[in-house]
Amino acid sequence: MATTVFSHARIVDPSRGIDEIGSVVVYGRKIAAAGKDALNQGAPEGATVINCAGKTIIPGLVDSRVFIGEPGGEHRETIASASAAAAVGGVTSIVMMPDTDPVIDNVALVEFVLRTAKDTASVNVFPAAAITKGLEGREMTEFGLLREAGAVAFTDGRHSLANSLVMRRALTYARDFGAVIAHETQDANLASAGVMNEGLYASWLGLPGIPREAETIPLERDLALARLTRGSYHAAKISTAMAADAVSRAKGDGANVTAGVAIHNLALNENDVGEYRTFFRLAPPLRAEEDRVAMIEAIKDGTVDLVVSSHDPQDVDTKRLPFADAAAGAIGLETLLAVALRLHHNDEVPLLRLVETLSTAPARLFGLPGGSLRPGAPADLAVVDLDAPWLVAESDIRSRCKNTCFEGARLQGKVLQTMVAGRTVFSA
Repeated sequence: MATTVFSHARIVDPSRGIDEIGSVVVYGRKIAAAGKDALNQGAPEGATVINCAGKTIIPGLVDSRVFIGEPGGEHRETIASASAAAAVGGVTSIVMMPDTDPVIDNVALVEFVLRTAKDTASVNVFPAAAITKGLEGREMTEFGLLREAGAVAFTDGRHSLANSLVMRRALTYARDFGAVIAHETQDANLASAGVMNEGLYASWLGLPGIPREAETIPLERDLALARLTRGSYHAAKISTAMAADAVSRAKGDGANVTAGVAIHNLALNENDVGEYRTFFRLAPPLRAEEDRVAMIEAIKDGTVDLVVSSHDPQDVDTKRLPFADAAAGAIGLETLLAVALRLHHNDEVPLLRLVETLSTAPARLFGLPGGSLRPGAPADLAVVDLDAPWLVAESDIRSRCKNTCFEGARLQGKVLQTMVAGRTVFSA
């Protein structure tokens, strides 16, 4: 088996609390050694040695909230195109949401995703199965069979589950099968026809707003049910200071809860909607600046566990519409790391903690391989120039849809090489 040595690199491995200059040795599909002492005995004979002086090596990112069109919406995104976009962004594993046509709510669809990923994907693709059949919020899916088939979590994707009894049962069954319930909370009645954050700016634009309480009220219910059932509950995408406070209190009570935040809600606020820019119509919506700052603080203090791209390709027909009629969602696999690095460059979040939220924490939460440079771990890694500037250009986007919030943005931090199971899947 081939041996590759990445020498003289900055090694950032949150799984071991390491941030030091050293080397990474890849033997076959696995990490053989990583850190300052990796080459104490010298480079293995016959190894390919790559000098990474001035570069940083991190575990490959694990993006746990990715929407893909296949099956049924291949014009928006296929498993192959999503994985190509992921590789460019240093993402080596993605958790695919069940919002497909047909919905991933049965064993055959889980097997289809795994089979298609094996045949066409360049990164690891793990399916999440629906909590309820057809994402309709009524009848639960077969958790045991789906888990056995390879579903790594249960979620109703973009849909918020209104029925409290169904949520209680879901948390109970998921607990018994060692699975996580990941839920995106929004009270549909309270949100109503809202399309952006409720506040002065929405009023100025004449757009209906979504109050923060639309997120927090169902979240508080879910947290209470997590306490009741002792099930593993993940608040998939929170966006407000109120929600962060609720999660913090639940954690303080000993509930088995975690929380995630979409990269857009860390980097942007409601003012970025500008003059009705539909690429900035998102779910949850971009919030006020104080909420964005609260999300960053929640990452620093551990209230928020992980950061996701919430990659959601939407084609021209669904975005080139009046703001209120446009589909919600934006792509994000290719820009996830570089946008997150703004928090590092601005001295808002330490690099080790930032990489933990992007890689180690999601791998740990969903029981996935990767997220570590520990010897014996899969050789899923990214070589990054933390300081390299680059411009987000539509012509360079690998995703089938181009609905990025960051077109024309100048970002700092570029992936130079992505490796999955010891195989290079992207090289700049």
